[in-house]
Amino acid sequence: MASVTLEGVSCIFPTKGGVVRAVDDISLSVADREFVVLVGPSGCGKTTTLRLIAGLEEPSAGTIRIGDQNVDRVPPRDRDVAMVFQNYALYPHMTVFKNMAFGLKMRKVPKDQIRRKVGEVSEMLGLSHLLQRKPADLSGGEAQRVALGRAIVRRPKVFLFDEPLSNLDARLRLNMRAELKALHRELQTTMIYVTHDQEEAMTLGDRVAVLKDGRIQQCDDPMTVYEKPANVYVAGSIGTPLMNLFHGRLEENGVDLTFTGKACRIVLPSDAAKKVRSAVGRPVVLGIRPQDLQIAGADPSAFGTSPSAPMRLGEAVVRFVEPLGDRMNVHADLSGGVSVVVRTAPRARVSAGESVTVFLYLSRAHWFAGDADGVRLA
Repeated sequence: MASVTLEGVSCIFPTKGGVVRAVDDISLSVADREFVVLVGPSGCGKTTTLRLIAGLEEPSAGTIRIGDQNVDRVPPRDRDVAMVFQNYALYPHMTVFKNMAFGLKMRKVPKDQIRRKVGEVSEMLGLSHLLQRKPADLSGGEAQRVALGRAIVRRPKVFLFDEPLSNLDARLRLNMRAELKALHRELQTTMIYVTHDQEEAMTLGDRVAVLKDGRIQQCDDPMTVYEKPANVYVAGSIGTPLMNLFHGRLEENGVDLTFTGKACRIVLPSDAAKKVRSAVGRPVVLGIRPQDLQIAGADPSAFGTSPSAPMRLGEAVVRFVEPLGDRMNVHADLSGGVSVVVRTAPRARVSAGESVTVFLYLSRAHWFAGDADGVRLA
Protein backbone atom coordinates (compact mmCIF):
# COMPACT_ATOMS: atom_id res chain seq x y z
CA MET A 1 0.00 0.00 0.00
CA ALA A 2 1.20 3.54 -0.63
CA SER A 3 0.35 7.20 -0.64
CA VAL A 4 0.31 9.28 -3.85
CA THR A 5 1.68 12.82 -3.94
CA LEU A 6 1.56 15.35 -6.78
CA GLU A 7 3.56 18.56 -6.32
CA GLY A 8 3.09 21.40 -8.81
CA VAL A 9 2.31 18.96 -11.64
CA SER A 10 1.48 20.36 -15.09
CA CYS A 11 0.90 18.64 -18.43
CA ILE A 12 1.03 20.75 -21.60
CA PHE A 13 0.09 19.42 -25.04
CA PRO A 14 1.16 21.25 -28.24
CA THR A 15 -1.60 22.09 -30.74
CA LYS A 16 -1.73 23.83 -34.11
CA GLY A 17 -2.86 27.02 -32.41
CA GLY A 18 -0.36 26.90 -29.54
CA VAL A 19 -0.54 24.74 -26.41
CA VAL A 20 -3.21 23.25 -24.15
CA ARG A 21 -2.61 23.10 -20.39
CA ALA A 22 -4.51 19.90 -19.65
CA VAL A 23 -3.19 19.91 -16.08
CA ASP A 24 -2.13 23.22 -14.59
CA ASP A 25 0.05 23.22 -11.46
CA ILE A 26 -1.86 20.58 -9.49
CA SER A 27 -0.76 19.64 -5.97
CA LEU A 28 -2.57 16.76 -4.30
CA SER A 29 -1.76 14.33 -1.49
CA VAL A 30 -3.64 11.03 -1.29
CA ALA A 31 -3.00 9.19 1.96
CA ASP A 32 -2.27 5.49 2.17
CA ARG A 33 -5.57 3.51 1.91
CA GLU A 34 -7.58 6.64 1.10
CA PHE A 35 -10.31 6.76 -1.58
CA VAL A 36 -10.11 10.09 -3.46
CA VAL A 37 -12.44 11.02 -6.32
CA LEU A 38 -11.56 13.54 -9.05
CA VAL A 39 -14.74 15.08 -10.45
CA GLY A 40 -15.43 17.61 -13.17
CA PRO A 41 -16.74 18.03 -16.74
CA SER A 42 -15.03 16.76 -19.90
CA GLY A 43 -11.78 18.60 -20.53
CA CYS A 44 -11.14 19.59 -16.90
CA GLY A 45 -7.95 17.48 -16.66
CA LYS A 46 -9.12 14.66 -14.40
CA THR A 47 -8.29 11.75 -16.75
CA THR A 48 -4.95 13.32 -17.71
CA THR A 49 -4.10 13.54 -13.99
CA LEU A 50 -4.89 9.83 -13.62
CA ARG A 51 -2.75 8.98 -16.66
CA LEU A 52 0.13 11.01 -15.23
CA ILE A 53 0.00 8.94 -12.03
CA ALA A 54 -0.10 5.72 -14.08
CA GLY A 55 2.85 6.84 -16.22
CA LEU A 56 0.85 6.91 -19.46
CA GLU A 57 1.59 10.64 -19.83
CA GLU A 58 4.73 12.57 -18.91
CA PRO A 59 4.47 15.69 -16.73
CA SER A 60 5.73 18.96 -18.21
CA ALA A 61 6.57 20.18 -14.72
CA GLY A 62 6.32 19.02 -11.12
CA THR A 63 6.93 15.81 -9.22
CA ILE A 64 4.88 12.63 -8.71
CA ARG A 65 5.63 10.25 -5.84
CA ILE A 66 4.11 6.88 -4.99
CA GLY A 67 5.00 6.19 -1.40
CA ASP A 68 8.49 7.59 -0.91
CA GLN A 69 9.57 6.94 -4.51
CA ASN A 70 9.78 9.65 -7.16
CA VAL A 71 8.22 7.98 -10.21
CA ASP A 72 8.70 10.75 -12.78
CA ARG A 73 11.11 8.54 -14.75
CA VAL A 74 9.70 5.15 -13.74
CA PRO A 75 7.92 3.28 -16.59
CA PRO A 76 4.24 2.32 -16.05
CA ARG A 77 4.95 -1.40 -15.57
CA ASP A 78 7.26 -0.66 -12.64
CA ARG A 79 4.96 1.72 -10.72
CA ASP A 80 2.86 -1.07 -9.20
CA VAL A 81 -0.45 0.58 -10.04
CA ALA A 82 -3.51 -1.00 -11.66
CA MET A 83 -5.86 0.98 -13.90
CA VAL A 84 -9.50 0.13 -14.64
CA PHE A 85 -10.77 1.78 -17.82
CA GLN A 86 -14.18 2.98 -18.96
CA ASN A 87 -14.31 0.51 -21.86
CA TYR A 88 -13.17 -2.50 -19.72
CA ALA A 89 -10.29 -3.29 -22.18
CA LEU A 90 -10.81 -7.07 -21.96
CA TYR A 91 -9.17 -9.41 -24.46
CA PRO A 92 -12.10 -10.72 -26.55
CA HIS A 93 -10.40 -14.03 -27.50
CA MET A 94 -9.60 -14.94 -23.88
CA THR A 95 -11.86 -16.47 -21.24
CA VAL A 96 -12.66 -14.62 -18.03
CA PHE A 97 -10.04 -16.72 -16.23
CA LYS A 98 -7.34 -15.90 -18.76
CA ASN A 99 -8.24 -12.20 -18.75
CA MET A 100 -7.91 -12.07 -14.98
CA ALA A 101 -4.70 -14.13 -15.00
CA PHE A 102 -2.98 -12.27 -17.83
CA GLY A 103 -1.12 -9.70 -15.70
CA LEU A 104 0.13 -12.39 -13.33
CA LYS A 105 1.27 -14.56 -16.25
CA MET A 106 3.28 -11.65 -17.70
CA ARG A 107 5.03 -11.32 -14.33
CA LYS A 108 5.85 -15.04 -14.44
CA VAL A 109 3.86 -15.89 -11.32
CA PRO A 110 3.72 -19.70 -10.80
CA LYS A 111 0.60 -21.36 -12.23
CA ASP A 112 -0.65 -22.69 -8.89
CA GLN A 113 -0.48 -19.16 -7.40
CA ILE A 114 -2.35 -17.77 -10.43
CA ARG A 115 -5.14 -20.34 -9.98
CA ARG A 116 -5.38 -19.59 -6.27
CA LYS A 117 -5.42 -15.78 -6.68
CA VAL A 118 -7.93 -15.80 -9.56
CA GLY A 119 -10.12 -18.20 -7.60
CA GLU A 120 -10.11 -15.99 -4.50
CA VAL A 121 -10.90 -12.80 -6.42
CA SER A 122 -13.54 -14.41 -8.65
CA GLU A 123 -15.28 -15.70 -5.51
CA MET A 124 -15.14 -12.22 -3.97
CA LEU A 125 -16.69 -10.64 -7.11
CA GLY A 126 -19.25 -13.38 -7.82
CA LEU A 127 -17.51 -14.47 -11.03
CA SER A 128 -16.70 -18.10 -10.21
CA HIS A 129 -19.41 -19.46 -12.51
CA LEU A 130 -18.24 -17.28 -15.43
CA LEU A 131 -14.54 -18.17 -15.57
CA GLN A 132 -14.83 -20.15 -18.83
CA ARG A 133 -16.93 -17.56 -20.65
CA LYS A 134 -15.57 -14.96 -23.07
CA PRO A 135 -16.27 -11.20 -22.84
CA ALA A 136 -18.89 -11.34 -25.64
CA ASP A 137 -21.00 -13.63 -23.42
CA LEU A 138 -21.01 -11.23 -20.44
CA SER A 139 -23.38 -8.44 -19.43
CA GLY A 140 -22.01 -4.94 -18.87
CA GLY A 141 -21.92 -5.40 -15.12
CA GLU A 142 -20.17 -8.77 -15.41
CA ALA A 143 -17.57 -7.37 -17.81
CA GLN A 144 -16.88 -4.49 -15.42
CA ARG A 145 -16.39 -6.92 -12.53
CA VAL A 146 -13.93 -8.90 -14.65
CA ALA A 147 -11.96 -5.70 -15.31
CA LEU A 148 -11.96 -5.03 -11.58
CA GLY A 149 -10.89 -8.61 -10.86
CA ARG A 150 -7.99 -8.38 -13.31
CA ALA A 151 -6.72 -5.36 -11.36
CA ILE A 152 -7.37 -6.85 -7.91
CA VAL A 153 -5.49 -10.12 -8.48
CA ARG A 154 -2.27 -8.14 -8.85
CA ARG A 155 -2.71 -6.55 -5.40
CA PRO A 156 -1.08 -3.28 -6.56
CA LYS A 157 -0.10 -0.39 -4.31
CA VAL A 158 -2.61 1.93 -5.99
CA PHE A 159 -5.87 1.44 -7.93
CA LEU A 160 -6.75 3.99 -10.61
CA PHE A 161 -10.32 4.10 -11.97
CA ASP A 162 -11.14 6.06 -15.15
CA GLU A 163 -14.96 6.45 -15.22
CA PRO A 164 -15.45 2.68 -14.90
CA LEU A 165 -19.23 2.81 -14.44
CA SER A 166 -20.22 5.27 -17.15
CA ASN A 167 -21.23 2.53 -19.63
CA LEU A 168 -23.61 0.83 -17.19
CA ASP A 169 -27.33 1.46 -16.79
CA ALA A 170 -28.60 3.34 -13.73
CA ARG A 171 -29.41 0.30 -11.59
CA LEU A 172 -26.10 -1.43 -12.29
CA ARG A 173 -24.23 1.78 -11.49
CA LEU A 174 -25.84 1.90 -8.06
CA ASN A 175 -24.98 -1.76 -7.43
CA MET A 176 -21.38 -1.30 -8.57
CA ARG A 177 -20.94 1.79 -6.36
CA ALA A 178 -21.86 -0.32 -3.36
CA GLU A 179 -19.46 -3.07 -4.49
CA LEU A 180 -16.60 -0.58 -4.92
CA LYS A 181 -17.15 0.84 -1.43
CA ALA A 182 -17.17 -2.68 0.01
CA LEU A 183 -14.04 -3.60 -1.96
CA HIS A 184 -12.19 -0.57 -0.62
CA ARG A 185 -13.04 -1.54 2.94
CA GLU A 186 -11.96 -5.14 2.32
CA LEU A 187 -8.78 -4.48 0.32
CA GLN A 188 -7.61 -1.44 2.33
CA THR A 189 -5.83 -0.09 -0.76
CA THR A 190 -5.25 3.44 -2.02
CA MET A 191 -7.81 4.28 -4.71
CA ILE A 192 -8.10 7.27 -7.04
CA TYR A 193 -11.31 7.45 -9.04
CA VAL A 194 -12.28 9.74 -11.94
CA THR A 195 -15.88 10.62 -12.79
CA HIS A 196 -18.01 13.40 -14.27
CA ASP A 197 -20.95 12.32 -12.07
CA GLN A 198 -20.99 14.46 -8.93
CA GLU A 199 -23.43 12.10 -7.18
CA GLU A 200 -21.03 9.23 -7.77
CA ALA A 201 -18.18 11.35 -6.40
CA MET A 202 -20.11 12.24 -3.24
CA THR A 203 -21.12 8.66 -2.48
CA LEU A 204 -17.75 7.00 -3.14
CA GLY A 205 -14.98 9.29 -1.98
CA ASP A 206 -13.36 9.82 1.41
CA ARG A 207 -12.41 13.13 -0.22
CA VAL A 208 -13.60 14.80 -3.41
CA ALA A 209 -11.38 16.99 -5.61
CA VAL A 210 -13.37 19.29 -7.93
CA LEU A 211 -11.45 20.22 -11.09
CA LYS A 212 -11.86 23.02 -13.62
CA ASP A 213 -9.52 23.93 -16.49
CA GLY A 214 -6.77 21.68 -15.18
CA ARG A 215 -6.81 23.08 -11.63
CA ILE A 216 -8.21 21.77 -8.36
CA GLN A 217 -10.89 24.16 -7.12
CA GLN A 218 -11.51 22.39 -3.82
CA CYS A 219 -10.49 19.10 -2.22
CA ASP A 220 -12.25 18.04 0.97
CA ASP A 221 -14.60 15.45 2.42
CA PRO A 222 -17.91 15.25 0.52
CA MET A 223 -20.07 17.05 3.10
CA THR A 224 -17.64 19.96 3.44
CA VAL A 225 -17.59 20.39 -0.34
CA TYR A 226 -21.39 20.34 -0.31
CA GLU A 227 -22.00 22.56 2.73
CA LYS A 228 -19.09 24.99 2.28
CA PRO A 229 -18.22 25.21 -1.43
CA ALA A 230 -15.00 27.18 -1.91
CA ASN A 231 -16.27 29.21 -4.87
CA VAL A 232 -19.14 29.73 -7.29
CA TYR A 233 -17.87 27.00 -9.63
CA VAL A 234 -17.93 24.33 -6.90
CA ALA A 235 -21.31 25.59 -5.64
CA GLY A 236 -22.75 25.24 -9.13
CA SER A 237 -21.24 21.79 -9.67
CA ILE A 238 -22.09 19.81 -6.53
CA GLY A 239 -25.66 18.98 -5.48
CA THR A 240 -28.78 17.62 -7.16
CA PRO A 241 -30.52 19.75 -8.28
CA LEU A 242 -27.70 22.28 -8.52
CA MET A 243 -27.58 25.35 -6.28
CA ASN A 244 -29.56 28.42 -7.39
CA LEU A 245 -27.18 31.35 -7.99
CA PHE A 246 -28.38 34.97 -8.02
CA HIS A 247 -26.04 37.74 -9.15
CA GLY A 248 -26.40 41.20 -7.61
CA ARG A 249 -24.80 43.87 -5.44
CA LEU A 250 -24.67 44.66 -1.74
CA GLU A 251 -25.74 48.21 -0.90
CA GLU A 252 -25.74 49.96 2.45
CA ASN A 253 -28.54 52.40 3.24
CA GLY A 254 -28.18 53.76 6.75
CA VAL A 255 -28.26 50.76 9.08
CA ASP A 256 -29.68 48.39 6.47
CA LEU A 257 -27.68 46.17 4.14
CA THR A 258 -29.56 45.20 0.97
CA PHE A 259 -28.89 42.59 -1.69
CA THR A 260 -30.25 43.80 -5.03
CA GLY A 261 -30.35 41.40 -7.96
CA LYS A 262 -32.06 41.18 -11.31
CA ALA A 263 -35.02 39.31 -9.84
CA CYS A 264 -35.07 40.30 -6.17
CA ARG A 265 -34.30 42.84 -3.45
CA ILE A 266 -33.64 41.52 0.06
CA VAL A 267 -32.93 43.50 3.23
CA LEU A 268 -30.48 41.37 5.20
CA PRO A 269 -31.05 40.74 8.91
CA SER A 270 -28.14 41.60 11.18
CA ASP A 271 -26.69 38.06 11.43
CA ALA A 272 -26.56 37.70 7.63
CA ALA A 273 -25.22 41.24 7.19
CA LYS A 274 -22.22 40.51 9.43
CA LYS A 275 -21.02 37.75 7.09
CA VAL A 276 -20.90 39.90 3.95
CA ARG A 277 -20.45 43.50 5.10
CA SER A 278 -16.88 43.51 3.74
CA ALA A 279 -18.31 43.18 0.23
CA VAL A 280 -20.56 46.29 0.36
CA GLY A 281 -20.59 48.15 -2.96
CA ARG A 282 -19.23 45.19 -4.92
CA PRO A 283 -20.88 42.49 -7.04
CA VAL A 284 -21.75 39.34 -5.11
CA VAL A 285 -23.49 36.03 -5.76
CA LEU A 286 -26.20 34.68 -3.48
CA GLY A 287 -26.40 30.89 -3.55
CA ILE A 288 -29.32 28.93 -2.16
CA ARG A 289 -30.01 25.22 -2.52
CA PRO A 290 -33.42 24.11 -3.87
CA GLN A 291 -34.38 22.49 -0.55
CA ASP A 292 -33.76 25.81 1.24
CA LEU A 293 -36.50 27.51 -0.79
CA GLN A 294 -40.25 27.34 -0.26
CA ILE A 295 -43.22 28.24 -2.40
CA ALA A 296 -46.68 29.57 -1.50
CA GLY A 297 -49.72 30.11 -3.67
CA ALA A 298 -52.42 32.67 -3.09
CA ASP A 299 -51.59 33.17 0.59
CA PRO A 300 -47.84 33.88 1.03
CA SER A 301 -48.49 34.99 4.63
CA ALA A 302 -48.85 31.33 5.55
CA PHE A 303 -45.18 31.20 6.62
CA GLY A 304 -45.63 33.84 9.31
CA THR A 305 -43.18 36.51 10.42
CA SER A 306 -41.04 34.80 13.09
CA PRO A 307 -37.22 35.11 12.83
CA SER A 308 -37.01 31.49 11.71
CA ALA A 309 -39.60 31.98 8.94
CA PRO A 310 -38.37 32.16 5.33
CA MET A 311 -38.03 35.57 3.65
CA ARG A 312 -39.76 36.54 0.44
CA LEU A 313 -37.56 36.16 -2.67
CA GLY A 314 -40.08 37.13 -5.35
CA GLU A 315 -42.99 36.18 -7.57
CA ALA A 316 -42.51 33.39 -10.12
CA VAL A 317 -44.36 31.49 -12.82
CA VAL A 318 -44.01 27.70 -12.80
CA ARG A 319 -42.48 26.35 -16.03
CA PHE A 320 -42.66 22.62 -15.26
CA VAL A 321 -42.70 20.19 -12.35
CA GLU A 322 -40.57 17.06 -11.81
CA PRO A 323 -42.39 14.51 -9.59
CA LEU A 324 -39.69 12.19 -8.17
CA GLY A 325 -41.68 10.10 -5.71
CA ASP A 326 -40.25 11.21 -2.36
CA ARG A 327 -39.85 14.83 -3.50
CA MET A 328 -40.81 17.23 -6.26
CA ASN A 329 -38.65 19.75 -8.12
CA VAL A 330 -40.48 22.88 -9.22
CA HIS A 331 -38.82 24.85 -12.05
CA ALA A 332 -40.01 28.44 -12.23
CA ASP A 333 -39.11 31.85 -13.69
CA LEU A 334 -38.72 34.89 -11.46
CA SER A 335 -39.11 38.39 -12.83
CA GLY A 336 -36.49 39.28 -15.42
CA GLY A 337 -36.41 35.71 -16.69
CA VAL A 338 -34.22 34.44 -13.85
CA SER A 339 -34.74 30.69 -13.39
CA VAL A 340 -35.08 29.03 -10.00
CA VAL A 341 -35.53 25.43 -8.82
CA VAL A 342 -37.42 24.66 -5.61
CA ARG A 343 -37.48 21.23 -3.98
CA THR A 344 -40.79 20.70 -2.23
CA ALA A 345 -43.06 18.02 -0.79
CA PRO A 346 -44.08 15.24 -3.21
CA ARG A 347 -47.77 16.14 -3.14
CA ALA A 348 -47.53 19.92 -3.29
CA ARG A 349 -50.36 21.30 -5.42
CA VAL A 350 -48.35 23.12 -8.06
CA SER A 351 -48.76 22.98 -11.82
CA ALA A 352 -47.20 24.53 -14.92
CA GLY A 353 -48.31 28.10 -15.64
CA GLU A 354 -49.26 28.79 -12.01
CA SER A 355 -48.09 31.97 -10.26
CA VAL A 356 -46.37 31.38 -6.91
CA THR A 357 -44.36 33.30 -4.33
CA VAL A 358 -40.86 31.99 -3.65
CA PHE A 359 -39.37 32.28 -0.16
CA LEU A 360 -35.84 31.50 1.05
CA TYR A 361 -34.21 30.62 4.36
CA LEU A 362 -31.50 33.26 4.34
CA SER A 363 -29.65 31.64 7.25
CA ARG A 364 -28.83 28.76 4.91
CA ALA A 365 -27.58 30.98 2.07
CA HIS A 366 -24.08 30.91 0.61
CA TRP A 367 -22.32 34.14 -0.38
CA PHE A 368 -19.60 34.49 -2.99
CA ALA A 369 -17.63 37.32 -4.55
CA GLY A 370 -19.08 38.41 -7.89
CA ASP A 371 -15.71 38.57 -9.68
CA ALA A 372 -14.11 35.95 -11.95
CA ASP A 373 -12.78 33.88 -9.03
CA GLY A 374 -16.10 33.86 -7.16
CA VAL A 375 -14.53 32.85 -3.84
CA ARG A 376 -16.67 32.15 -0.79
CA LEU A 377 -17.24 35.12 1.51
CA ALA A 378 -16.66 34.76 5.26
